[in-house]
This record gives sequence, C-alpha cells and structure tokens, in this order.
Amino acid sequence: MIKKDFNLNLDESSCLITGAAGGIGLSVCTSFLEKGALVIATDLNKNLEIEVLEKEYPDKFYFLEGNLTNKNDLKKCLDFCEKYKVNTLFNNAAIFDMAPLLESNIEQYEKIFNLNVKAMFEVMQGICKIIVSNDDKGSIINLSSQAGRRGEALVSHYCASKAAVISYTQSTALAFASNSIRVNAIAPGVIDTPMWEHVDKLFAKYENRPIGEKKILVREAVPMKRMGTPSDIAGVALFLASDLSCYVTGQTINVDGGSVLN
Repeated sequence: MIKKDFNLNLDESSCLITGAAGGIGLSVCTSFLEKGALVIATDLNKNLEIEVLEKEYPDKFYFLEGNLTNKNDLKKCLDFCEKYKVNTLFNNAAIFDMAPLLESNIEQYEKIFNLNVKAMFEVMQGICKIIVSNDDKGSIINLSSQAGRRGEALVSHYCASKAAVISYTQSTALAFASNSIRVNAIAPGVIDTPMWEHVDKLFAKYENRPIGEKKILVREAVPMKRMGTPSDIAGVALFLASDLSCYVTGQTINVDGGSVLN
C-alpha cells in the first residue's frame, strides 16, 4: 500500500493563470499565492487588483499583459513560463456572446473559438511541452462551463466552445497520464462575477426581459438557491492543483450548486 501525506501546500508549484485580472481568475491567483505558489498571471490589461498582488507578493507574482489569440503575445507568455518552469496551469481566459441561431454568424463563431478553444489548446499544449521537457509532474486545469454539458438555444457557439474544452481535457489527460501530468476541467454553473452584467443584458435583449430579471431567475433555479462565487471555483482549483487530487485525471468537475448531476 502506498502511504502519502496529503496537503494543500503549493510551494513546489509554478503556475500560469490566464484571464487573471478579475472574477474567477483573480480569486485563483490570490488562493494559489496564499498557498505558496509562484504565479504568472496574464490578461488583456493590468488593473488595481493586479497591482495590489504585485506589491504583496513581489517575488512570487508576475503579470503579463497580452492577448492569447495574438501569436506574438502567446509566444511571449509561453517563453516566460519556460523560464520559470511552469508545472501548473489554470486555463481560464474566455469570452461569452450569444444570439438566436439564425442570427449567429461565422464572425461570432471565430471570435469565441479563437480564444475559448484555439488559444486554450495552444496554452495547454505549450505548458505540457514545458513540463515534459523538465521531466516534471504537473496539473492542467481547464475552465469549461455547465454550458458545455448541453446546448442552449441562444448560446450555440459558446456552448460548443465549452464542450470542446471538455473533450480536449479528456484527450490530453490520456496523452500525458504516463508523464504524471494530470489534466482536468472545472464546469462552473452561474457564478456571480462582473461578466454577469454583460450576460444579463444580452438575455434581457433576446428574451425581452427587464435588466436584472434573468440573474434572479437563474439564481432561483439552482438547487442550492444561490449563485456561485469565484472563491467556490478557487477551492476546487486548489484541490486539482495539489497532491490531494494526485489520482484524478480526465475529469470535469461540476461546481454549480447541484444544477448538473453526473
């Protein structure tokens, strides 16, 4: 029998967190830093919250401005990760949009898939290469969504992009299981982040609702009767990044208050 002392210490983790400047990404940055990880964060722009983390963790936190759909920005990010021997990825950067199916177009598809799928894959592939080249073990955590579990009439491109995240997670987990690289995904339900203001306005437009009504309706539809918080996701990310989950790979964990049951 293998005996192992489990802990949530991330002192040996060098992490890349994408989409890091707000909401879920920012919460994961803070949680990983508190547990001792070195964190490389990236997003389109730096903000006050990022500056606070830079001052609080001057030797542990590095922020890169960039757009992961831009080839040069992506290379700059991965080169930086190679320098710091990144072995943990929280692959979070994504965008949301919606429209009735007959109004959905290829431009919207390309915008969503370029970040949510193509850049997600390229970042994941790049970090796996770094881990393998360093003969290290690692953890990849991809952000899917409950929208990736089933289609929705108004959200076809976004749902398809998040379903692709689940499929890539499974394939990559099998590809690197023998390299001790664990690859899992998190499927959040409705999470109360600043993005929900944008989402709510889109539902108001296409479902002819007053602003704020959709947010109330989705909250009441959750069995636990509340929207999730970024810290709800960060807790599961900590589990997947740590050796508490050392025998977990290829899984997509629902964090949604009971909305989707496996």
